Amino acid sequence: MKILIVSDAWYPQVNGVVRTLATVRDELVQLGHSVEIIGPDRFRTVAMPTYPEIRLAVGAGRKMADLIEAADPGAIHIATEGPLGFAARSWCLKHDIPFTTAYHTRFPEYVRDRAPIPLALSYALVRRFHAPAFAVMVATKSIEDALTAKGFRNIRRWSRGVDTGLFRPRDKSFLDYPRPVSLYVGRVAVEKNLEAFLKLDIPGTKVVVGDGPQMEEYRRRYGDVKFEGARHGEDLAASYAAADVFVFPSRTDTFGLVLLEALASGVPVAAYPVPGPLDVLEVPEGADPVGCMDEDLGKAIASALKIPPERCREHALTYSWRASAEQFLSNLRPLSQTAGYLRAV
Repeated sequence: MKILIVSDAWYPQVNGVVRTLATVRDELVQLGHSVEIIGPDRFRTVAMPTYPEIRLAVGAGRKMADLIEAADPGAIHIATEGPLGFAARSWCLKHDIPFTTAYHTRFPEYVRDRAPIPLALSYALVRRFHAPAFAVMVATKSIEDALTAKGFRNIRRWSRGVDTGLFRPRDKSFLDYPRPVSLYVGRVAVEKNLEAFLKLDIPGTKVVVGDGPQMEEYRRRYGDVKFEGARHGEDLAASYAAADVFVFPSRTDTFGLVLLEALASGVPVAAYPVPGPLDVLEVPEGADPVGCMDEDLGKAIASALKIPPERCREHALTYSWRASAEQFLSNLRPLSQTAGYLRAV
């Protein structure tokens, strides 16, 4: 099948949405499918207010139409609720072409953290965006339940995976700091609730791997924290494995790929009991935990430090990117079995 994915989040951005789309694309290609991704790199862009690292496409409508028609896909998936997502959605509705969407980010809560916009208004907009979709893909049951309660329909599950070859237990000398090392990996941005971690008075060393708009502000305010900047590939994997506990302070992520990457590295997780951690850290009844969730994040860290690394690794091994790609594929709505279908619109 020729699959077209439209996403406002794409390289050079580095985040969970981009990693998910890129990895699932590669898996789909290995399964024999053709995948094209339309991202902001093909358009004129402007910096997102308060977050200049993210570029937003402007005037996307006409070019989006040309790109979709040139791609002549057998299925269209709209990954994000940004300018490109709205442009692709508009084209599909105009031509009565079915499409699927995904709910990667708790966008209303994200907006609330940056602007005084009521949640009800943001959810109304997001609900309207997803309403015409054949399927709205979500990563976890918690998010499915939350969206259902807010009037979303046609929800289907699309889980995630982890590269257990790259993210694996290693020697801990890569981070040569007083122990225990409490690690955060992700965007250094207000919506990640990172200050809840940075403010903690806990033993050992707090380490942050990542970059973002609040980096310089947090460097100035939290001199005891080791800010390592963005890391990738082997350096990122070594950072995970060198930690003693992984701290996930976010309350708005729908999944949190970093949770799986930490667990695959043999590192237990400390988090709040919110969607994302509640799903990823769930274990069968009677099984030993792989993390600790508590409204007292410091207490969660202290408890997580007691969890055996091998238990974390064992849990991560149950997640597969191949299974994620196959689940994504099963959720798509094929446009037509006839080649050149879009050229007739």
